[in-house]
Amino acid sequence: MKDSMFQTIQLGQLTLANRIVMPPMTRSRASQPGNIANEMMAQYYAQRASAGLIVAEGTQISPMGQGYAWTPGIYSQEQIAGWKKVTDAVHAKGGAIFAQLWHVGRVTHPDNIGGEQPISSSALKAENVKVFIDNGSDEPGFVDVVEPRAMTKQDIEHVIGEYRQAALNAIEAGFDGIELHAANGYLINQFIDSQANNRSDEYGGSIENRLRFLGEVVEAMSDAIGADRVGVRLAPFTSLNGTVDNTPVETYTAAAALLNKLNVVYMHIAEVDWDDAPDTPVRFKQAVREAYQGVIIYAGRYDTDKAAKALEGGLADMIGFGRPFIANPDLPNRIRNGYPLAAHDPATLFGGNEKGLLDYPEYQAV
Repeated sequence: MKDSMFQTIQLGQLTLANRIVMPPMTRSRASQPGNIANEMMAQYYAQRASAGLIVAEGTQISPMGQGYAWTPGIYSQEQIAGWKKVTDAVHAKGGAIFAQLWHVGRVTHPDNIGGEQPISSSALKAENVKVFIDNGSDEPGFVDVVEPRAMTKQDIEHVIGEYRQAALNAIEAGFDGIELHAANGYLINQFIDSQANNRSDEYGGSIENRLRFLGEVVEAMSDAIGADRVGVRLAPFTSLNGTVDNTPVETYTAAAALLNKLNVVYMHIAEVDWDDAPDTPVRFKQAVREAYQGVIIYAGRYDTDKAAKALEGGLADMIGFGRPFIANPDLPNRIRNGYPLAAHDPATLFGGNEKGLLDYPEYQAV
């Protein structure tokens, strides 16, 4: 049954060794000042290079794109050089790695973006959302987000340019491709979901209009590095960071059709993953499969059996296992052999040093 997870798969120009994805997970360990990927991060990803595909943690495309303290960027030469250490380490172990390009929009605080007011599709504050700040004076901690300002046409063009440049920077840093973060309530999601977007211009209102920004960003990046190196992550049914869509099935089926037309190499769907969350409707997964012909990745609450069934049923081509990868650097080997999985320490997920990042051992069979 688990054999389905260990078949190779073609992803653009890449032949991946298996169908297991390490999805992007924020760990907040970039070197300060400068939010630079470092040796510690290189070792962390290299330890997990047996995944068919690694998607590195969310990486801000500009200073304004940063939502949380200590996350890495990809807009300075120092940041590009830092990520080069990571990609070299993963490639030395035979792995494949994409960068996840991130602009958080309204999910931030002025302390994280040089005192500026955040930007979003609309001047709507995300309710009950907190972000982690380090303003250099008070104790680092969580604070409420603030009301953003609505982006002008000029802002939109400027940010599209930042995404394009970040894609070029990622290729310069040695990444095999990029994943556009259009999920979990961040900037692009703030345009897509109806309750976060009250614009009355061509970027608001109808589904087609709310998907326009997504399409323009994807086109700009694809023109720069090739659509066969561009993937997109979406979260149709989550309400993370305060974005909710009134008609998620219709909206995200249309998004799948748009991404098919733009020929992106994969669609990565983040399913709701809290304990008693409802499953993603099968009819939606079928509609996505009909609308989109590329590689489809699902992530969220998958165990070995559920993953194998999803692959064999044909609705998914690859499966992401998030938190299991934190404490199990050799996760594919454990899955293949039915070895037990270690549990991660929640206290070491964000920030800190090697502890809880590099010190989880591979499984030793007796």
